[in-house]
Amino acid sequence: MIVTLRPATEADLMPIGALHQRSRVAAYSSFLPAEALADPTPEAMGRYWVERWTWERSDHRMTVAERDGRLVGFSYLGPDDEGDPATGLLNAIHLEPDERGRGTGRALIVDALDAMRARGWSRAVLWVLAQNTPARAFYAHGGWTPTGTQRDEHIGVALVPQLRYAREV
Repeated sequence: MIVTLRPATEADLMPIGALHQRSRVAAYSSFLPAEALADPTPEAMGRYWVERWTWERSDHRMTVAERDGRLVGFSYLGPDDEGDPATGLLNAIHLEPDERGRGTGRALIVDALDAMRARGWSRAVLWVLAQNTPARAFYAHGGWTPTGTQRDEHIGVALVPQLRYAREV
């Protein structure tokens, strides 16, 4: 019944990849074509996290959320991608689709902000898909605001605009 948070382990990375893919499909299918979300497969997404964690584990932090011993979400944070030493970047936060609205995302955000504060960062940033209205509302409710910076990134075959959000830690 209660969500618990803990540091991710290497054994979590393949299941995190599968969760990440399910989360993306559920969150983005209303505005991205199916072919954009068909790749990577859950297994390929797991291999992506195994590879990424190999290179970034020294300065990044991954947290998993579990409910009744079942992986239901994760967050991933690290240094700012624009090199500001006072800023941390929330690289990812994803939930199982049936976990939305149950407080798990909020628990992961609070944990991530606490971790950033402990690292001495005074500002947090993230990138959110411009068309992901529910995520943008979630972040706005948590005190995040758009910075006015935008970038375009590919998700599969689709070129997708992303907005940068920030808040004080």
